[in-house]
Amino acid sequence: MKKCNLKYILVEKQQINKFKSSYEMLLNYDTFTVEHNDIVLFRLHWKNVEVSLMLNERKEKYEKEKMTNSTSSENSNEEKSEEHMDARLKHCLAYVLHTSGTTGKPKIVRVPHACIVPNIQHFRVLFEITQDDVLFLASPLTFDPSVVEIFVALSSGASLLIVPTSVKATPTLLRRFGSQLIKSTVLSTSTSLRVLALGGEAFPSLTVLKSWRGVGNKTQIFNIYGITEVSSWATFYRIPEKTLNSTLKCELPVQLGFPLLGTVVEVRDTDGFAIQEGDGQVFLGGRNRVCFLDDEVTVPLGTMRATGDFVTVKDGEIFFLGRKDSQIKRHGKRLNIELVQQVAEGLQEVESCAVTWYNQEKLILFMVSKNDLVKDYIFEELQKHLPSHAIPDELVLIDSLPFTSHGKIDVSELNKIYLNYINLKSECKLNGKEELWEKLQHLWKSILSLSEDPLRIPDESLFLNSGGDSLKSIRLLNEIEKLVGTSVPGLLEIILNSSILEIYNHIVQTVFPDEDLTFSKNYATKRKFSDINQETSGKSLHQNSVMPLNCDKKINAFIALSRGGQILSVNTTRPLTKLGHCPSACSSDLISQTNTQNVESLNPPALSGKSKDPSCVAEFFSEEGTPVIEAEKMELCVRWMSDTGKCVDASPLVVIPAVDKSSATVYIGSHSHRMMAVDLYSGKVKWEQILGDRVESSACVSKCGNFIVVGCYNGLVYVLKSSSGEKYWTFTTEDAVKSSATMDPTTGLLYIGSHDQHAYALDIYKKKCVWKLKCGATVFSSPCLSLTPHHLYFATLGGLLLAVNPATGNRIWKHSCGKPLFSSPRCCLQYICIGCVDGNLLCFTHFGEQVWQFCTSEPIFSSPCTSASEQEIFFGSHDCFIYCCNTKGHLQWKFETTSRVYSTPFNFHNYNRSDEMLLAAASTDGKLWILESKSGQLQSVYRLPGEVFSSPVVWESMLIIGCRNNYVYCLDLLGGNQK
Repeated sequence: MKKCNLKYILVEKQQINKFKSSYEMLLNYDTFTVEHNDIVLFRLHWKNVEVSLMLNERKEKYEKEKMTNSTSSENSNEEKSEEHMDARLKHCLAYVLHTSGTTGKPKIVRVPHACIVPNIQHFRVLFEITQDDVLFLASPLTFDPSVVEIFVALSSGASLLIVPTSVKATPTLLRRFGSQLIKSTVLSTSTSLRVLALGGEAFPSLTVLKSWRGVGNKTQIFNIYGITEVSSWATFYRIPEKTLNSTLKCELPVQLGFPLLGTVVEVRDTDGFAIQEGDGQVFLGGRNRVCFLDDEVTVPLGTMRATGDFVTVKDGEIFFLGRKDSQIKRHGKRLNIELVQQVAEGLQEVESCAVTWYNQEKLILFMVSKNDLVKDYIFEELQKHLPSHAIPDELVLIDSLPFTSHGKIDVSELNKIYLNYINLKSECKLNGKEELWEKLQHLWKSILSLSEDPLRIPDESLFLNSGGDSLKSIRLLNEIEKLVGTSVPGLLEIILNSSILEIYNHIVQTVFPDEDLTFSKNYATKRKFSDINQETSGKSLHQNSVMPLNCDKKINAFIALSRGGQILSVNTTRPLTKLGHCPSACSSDLISQTNTQNVESLNPPALSGKSKDPSCVAEFFSEEGTPVIEAEKMELCVRWMSDTGKCVDASPLVVIPAVDKSSATVYIGSHSHRMMAVDLYSGKVKWEQILGDRVESSACVSKCGNFIVVGCYNGLVYVLKSSSGEKYWTFTTEDAVKSSATMDPTTGLLYIGSHDQHAYALDIYKKKCVWKLKCGATVFSSPCLSLTPHHLYFATLGGLLLAVNPATGNRIWKHSCGKPLFSSPRCCLQYICIGCVDGNLLCFTHFGEQVWQFCTSEPIFSSPCTSASEQEIFFGSHDCFIYCCNTKGHLQWKFETTSRVYSTPFNFHNYNRSDEMLLAAASTDGKLWILESKSGQLQSVYRLPGEVFSSPVVWESMLIIGCRNNYVYCLDLLGGNQK
């Protein structure tokens, strides 16, 4: 304050005692009688002796700096003073202020005269201010725009309108008046308002601006932008009258416009380079547009400050996207929450609104509405204009938005409002089953973006058939449990498999257990398969074979590869290690023994990589910060692609005959109902078979190698001849089969789950079901077999992990994970691992004891994959990361992709460098990622022209995967010596 030669200071009444006690040793002061509300004005008289003592330490530091530079010539000192702004120079500083920290870390900002005066000069000319004008002091004195407002008025001889602190004019505060009031007064036809300049927050959309203006209004409207660290404003843009009067809809935000006097504006990419087109961060500065932050004493002229604001540059025009702290990751995709607010503001029923990311887990839209009965309408409109990952979790109606003293939205106060809203909502009881039925219908329509038809949803409507998916089903589950105020066990699988009527009845049983059901549960629609043409006539579980029992006498030797790096070698003598693979399970009579040692993990430091674009190379650093030496990079190129007719979500099964590996075959199904066999090397279709419905189940090979087993949406398990695709046998379950079968190489039995909530053991040679186990919930994922101990594991959407005796179907143990399990369990010698939709990877012993859990920030649908040594576990998450942790649950590395990772990674030897292990993984945006297994270092990335939910399989130097553009792809992995 002394350095500023501060003469006057305003102090809040409640802070007066603190002010006096803090500065009584440094200054004398007297109190003016001028008071305004709770503020008192002091005139200061400095005590020079004491001040000199207090400044002595800083003076010594200054003298040391002078001594250090004493060898320089007088000319060089003059040059230095010319190239730097020095806060110690007399008359340098105009004022000092503190940033609030609402958009970053709080700072002390000391503003030189040379920085702020250009603002005052330019606005005076820009707005053509004369002595006849009245300027509104829109900002509090603690906010630096107030300086511009005051001195633009004083230097022009204009009047200054000062109002109570409760009335400010950021864009948000203007919105609180509502469009009708603004249109009829502030921006009416006859308004006296000549100029309206809005800044300090994201500028309203053109749609909102147009709704504010009365017919014939001539007010000039400006978008002004700046940051306190380069006080005060940096750019301006006047909205053209033609644009404001246009009836055409414009989706782009209003541009930031042109630099103010003396200001330099740059947009830089993530590497710090200035760009002329595309997305980047704004940097502001200018030769004299320099302020001192915190302890800075000298600052180079022309210093550019990062703003934390992200923009896009199109044809030389800069458009605001949002602040860095407004960028969140939700459902695996990046989202700017200000986009949600802008879209909501453009809706007719919305007066004003704000969006928050509550506890970094819920997107909440707070809204002041013209109508209390608009929630469903708002959700429906938002779903028309926003992607699914941008739809708010909740909409909270409020009377008015809360603001900080600087006129910005008070996020902390909004969080309190939401907390009270939750508590109040939990106390509200349903007024009976009829209200439950009505609200269930509203939730159904809202989440599925159905039009608000006055007719109710048909009783037999199925959620998935009506446009639902796994994420929407979880959202419906959460909304229902919030509505009824309690958890509803088993509800998710009911949502996924049953009609809305059965969903309702299931909720009623939990919420109103003592009341009779209005609708009988038996009335609810169940899937029936009596109309399906079956190849077998028997109806009992133990069906008699219609083929000779010696049909498997021809036993083939082969190697089978499936998703997650699962490799089965049957009746072969050729070690897999020579082929570049290691088995994930061993059986003395069926699987060739390999000396897979339990290598102890070296526990390297956790590494983190990030992808920017398809051409990027991720950097990794050791604990000392030294770049890790990059391995030789790879390239991917399409070897062949085969059209299946519709989306391919199933993962490939690759079978390589031991006698002739050149006849290796890829087996895969698609939504087109087709099951196909494709030559691995040429891509030629060997056969295709049309099944009864779409296929998402991945195929499994029989013990003899003569049959392929696959589940289907029509509830059938098909057994097809591997050589021709001819139907050998079908087994009927009572609902869709998305689970993929697992074969027990010791018995030849096949195990599979169904949406009918049962697990089955099938003897395909005797054409019978050996046992059937009720699991209590839908079995979506694939079972996993452990040979030692001989356990079979199933996971359910009810959150249960079950250990079963493979021979008898008797339950050994079960564990409730609390949330649905879409991930398939994966076994290794000591443990079993599985991902959960709560974002945790869970690890258990084979006796059911939970050992550890590893937490990610989004649901895990990806199944785990283990390394050959079984010391590393790889998996993906909806948070866009691929993870590697060791068997103790410690993170080894993680790599950020560009979208959710739904599929299962595949760990394999580099065919060109056998000592190197690689990992193949896919993200849902169609990108294939090849990483070095030990470090997570990026080796290659390739983008397919469609979404990918299929998991990759690698054999030799070929990667096979399905894509939602209807094709199955085979890509060659080319090392540096093959390019």
